[in-house]
Amino acid sequence: MNISALCIASRGICTSAVANQIIRLSRLRVVDNSEIGKQAMLEGKPPYCFHIYNKKGVGYIGDKVMVAIKGEKKKGILVGLKQNQNRKVPKFDSNNLVLIDDNGTPLGTRIHVPIPHILRTILKEKTHSKGADYTKLIAIATRFL
Repeated sequence: MNISALCIASRGICTSAVANQIIRLSRLRVVDNSEIGKQAMLEGKPPYCFHIYNKKGVGYIGDKVMVAIKGEKKKGILVGLKQNQNRKVPKFDSNNLVLIDDNGTPLGTRIHVPIPHILRTILKEKTHSKGADYTKLIAIATRFL
């Protein structure tokens, strides 16, 4: 190890690459036409994730997250991510989110960006007879990749 690497390591400076994954405090972009989402994006204060509803602690496509938006807590579904995905899942330029209420109904009436086709199968697996119904989210999407 050379001397410059030791100096950097001793100071505690992290030189690793930026992780393009959804973790706590990640900023997201609202892609539906809900009122609270439009206002937050126009003001330049996008929502940030503070809880991910899975055991891994990292959000993947189709996962439900809790976000803070304009001083309120809202739930959302991740519909597009920057991070490298499995094959057949496209990689997006931004981390996209659709806001939902507690029973899985989307707050908006239209999704402005294309969503991955594999999201249909992911959300059908997560729809339960007593739980949330995510089929309405797929119904308001106009374009699929």
